[in-house]
Amino acid sequence: MQNKGVMAFGALAGGAIMYGIITFFAPAAAVDPSVQLRPDDLKLVALGKKVYDANCALCHGVKFEGEANWRERRPDGLLPAPPHDETGHTWHHPDAVLFALTKFGPGAMAGDDYQSAMPGFADVLSDEEILASLSYIKSRWPNDIRLRHDQINQSSTQ
Repeated sequence: MQNKGVMAFGALAGGAIMYGIITFFAPAAAVDPSVQLRPDDLKLVALGKKVYDANCALCHGVKFEGEANWRERRPDGLLPAPPHDETGHTWHHPDAVLFALTKFGPGAMAGDDYQSAMPGFADVLSDEEILASLSYIKSRWPNDIRLRHDQINQSSTQ
């Protein structure tokens, strides 16, 4: 039980820190704090499944499992695609950060010539499609992870 509290605190703190770093260093228009995922919006989630299957599943997996050894850099120096299920770190980031990372790509968000295999999707997907894909991902998380993610969102807007 004590480990769950430590994990929850770590997730909250990590999400808040990442949000702070990205919003401080990213261009002002890059992170929109009003972005909110809608995992209970069935129409949006259905669109999100189509968008995810067509644009994300190849790397992040049909079941959100990510690529093997996703924490270890490949010979080219890039990290494999992480899982988007509860075993990954996606849920550790507030909605606005997830949206910005998807729209602009990790390289553009992190700056300092950060290299990532993930492109930004600003020229491929509409904002609604990005929101839909992320809402679909969140809709598949277990309830306890969704609740933790909601807490991270609350902490990031305070």
